[in-house]
Amino acid sequence: MSGGHEAQLPCTFVIFGATGNLASNKLLPALYHLEAAARLSESLSIVAFARRPWSDVEWRDHMRETLAGRIGGKLDTPVFERFIARFTYQQGDLNEAASYQALAARLPPPEACSSTVFYLAIKPSEFGAVIHNLEAVGLNKPRGLNRVVIEKPFGEDIESARMLNQLLHEHFDEEQIFRIDHFLGKETVQNLLVFRFANTLIEPLWNRNFIDHVQITVAESIGIEKRADYYDRAGALRDMLQNHLMQLLTVVAMEPPAALEADALHDEKVKVLRSIRPIAKRAVHAHAIRAQYARGTIDGRPVPGYQQEENVEPNSITETYVAAKFYIDNWRWRGVPFYLRTGKRMAQQSSMIALRFRHPPQQLFRETPLETIAPNWILLSIQPDESMRMEVHVKQPGLDMNTRLMQMNASFLKTDEQTLDAYETLLLDVIEGDRSLFLRFDEVEWAWRVVDPILKHWAVEREYIPTYPAGSWGPADANRLFDSDDQTWRDEL
Repeated sequence: MSGGHEAQLPCTFVIFGATGNLASNKLLPALYHLEAAARLSESLSIVAFARRPWSDVEWRDHMRETLAGRIGGKLDTPVFERFIARFTYQQGDLNEAASYQALAARLPPPEACSSTVFYLAIKPSEFGAVIHNLEAVGLNKPRGLNRVVIEKPFGEDIESARMLNQLLHEHFDEEQIFRIDHFLGKETVQNLLVFRFANTLIEPLWNRNFIDHVQITVAESIGIEKRADYYDRAGALRDMLQNHLMQLLTVVAMEPPAALEADALHDEKVKVLRSIRPIAKRAVHAHAIRAQYARGTIDGRPVPGYQQEENVEPNSITETYVAAKFYIDNWRWRGVPFYLRTGKRMAQQSSMIALRFRHPPQQLFRETPLETIAPNWILLSIQPDESMRMEVHVKQPGLDMNTRLMQMNASFLKTDEQTLDAYETLLLDVIEGDRSLFLRFDEVEWAWRVVDPILKHWAVEREYIPTYPAGSWGPADANRLFDSDDQTWRDEL
């Protein structure tokens, strides 16, 4: 996929927040794997910008320790040495202009370098300071060249998202802004485009005539992992549903784009978001439920409830689980419910898109009453393993005409193939200037519009939040979202 014009390769990659969680868990391992695969140009240098008063040697020790713990197996010494040689460490404070002047002094001059990538691996509350300070020392010039990568959540609601976007556009052109959603870099999500648009077998069935409903689940077995200062303000709706799950919904529901180019893809995704039926104030209760994990057991060990987590406000009513129902009022999907749910401390780590087909119009197999004939499903697993499965009926061996369900598994990895991590795909796209898998602002804005009524309604209901035991599949109340009695949550492949 290409992002339009041929982009020049940057020669410097600056990571703000280089010692934080995101950099340690995702960015550094992804960059290391790109180094191992020889996908980084020889001229690329990387600047790690963080608060700690470290020397380059101390930073290298930190990296060795971080990578050894994250990539599984031993570090490849020649690869690691090559990788580490790209780095310099820059101590600085995100709020102080002097730190950016010191950073600018370490970067090659514009005439010697085509462009720089600035990766904001920091809290959303710090985005504004970094953007202003980059402008103050002229690091956003020449306009149109340097790239800035912004992590979700993009704003806290529709107003703050617009303000952040306005701030970005004062200092950078849209082509320079990469709003990252790592779910879009996952193989299954990209494979979904191929699955739908390269197979004449599938696309004719992908509509309201054949599909009963769609479920999108992102379940996490982990808790909030020492992120209370961010999570207790955000909650599951802002942290996951407004971005990751909405993006998955657009990829499932979009029309075939005119070409696999950034703007054509974004246009079709925005059309889906604009077609989602707005939720009226009085209907929020019927369309969305929230809950919070209480104490429970995961993998046989007891875990604390959300309110017992470190730094969580006492009696916090922040939701750690949300389930919601949406309708897309267009020709293809009218009347088909899309059920989205996400939660922390669920029974297992699992991200899945499940499409359930309608029952056959006539019951021919007398031995198997229609109610008990299980419907066909298409199951797209994103985590922990990436696979595509289809459930179809076959006859059971024997004298009677009984049917049973079989799974056809289209695992798209051959035995000797490794899947790329989503961040590896996306970082390579940033470096190459391809914006296809990144978000355009109108996508972000329309996604906020969709969830805004729910946010506003919940902001008023401050007294009470239902709970679910950690290690379960969430509150039983989530079943009331279903349109018919034969619809149930699909928890397992």
